Amino acid sequence: MGIGYRESCKGLFKDLKILPFASQYILSLLLFVVLNKGYFAPNSVYHNFNTRQKNDLHLPDVSLTIYQRGVFYSGIKIFNALPSPIKDISGNPTKFKVALKHYLLTYSFYNLDEFFSEQNA
Repeated sequence: MGIGYRESCKGLFKDLKILPFASQYILSLLLFVVLNKGYFAPNSVYHNFNTRQKNDLHLPDVSLTIYQRGVFYSGIKIFNALPSPIKDISGNPTKFKVALKHYLLTYSFYNLDEFFSEQNA
């Protein structure tokens, strides 16, 4: 591709429409969450208050790090950090996958810290 060996490949990933490893992980994890929605409950099940996060998935209170690094906990945390337009179409897995992949290709995340910092920006 004509770049030096010390240059960043982030722009190339975007140009070639390739997801870096962290973005592939996010895509796979969120597809698991969407395709297995029966295992996850929204916050509205746990309280009757009309809050902004009532449709987010309920993140259980756990203290074990091994559980927090697991698929269920990480999947909920990452799903809740998604932009609202993408979360809103999670009822249709095909549209969700297309929108999520477009989002991940746009930002080309190298790690989860980049993903979460983008959501807080």
